[in-house]
Amino acid sequence: MDDQQRRDEGMRIRREVLGDAHVDRANDAVTDETRDFQDFITRVAWGDVWTREALSRRERSMITLGVLAALGRDGELALHIKAAQRIGLSREEIAEVFLHTAVYAGVPAANHALGMLQRDPGPDA
Repeated sequence: MDDQQRRDEGMRIRREVLGDAHVDRANDAVTDETRDFQDFITRVAWGDVWTREALSRRERSMITLGVLAALGRDGELALHIKAAQRIGLSREEIAEVFLHTAVYAGVPAANHALGMLQRDPGPDA
């Protein structure tokens, strides 16, 4: 794929996973300082990585949840809790990801992530 194809496919996947409302807000907030970064994440994260066939969207979402919980990236974690539900993960599956995360990243990280899941009203809120 050339850069434009990666950008287009990345935007399609980004919208599918994160939802139009989030992507529209992110695009509306682009400034001269953030334009290159937004293009980078659309082309590379969404257009290159999330489009690969070795892992499903569900598997990628579960990995993303575990990594964000382990790193304590609350803003991104809240976004991806909603995204995971949007693409079909149940709240039980998300909780299981966080339980698994506790073994490798620590109980405090998983406990915090589970608290965020409990406070999340669902994918469309």
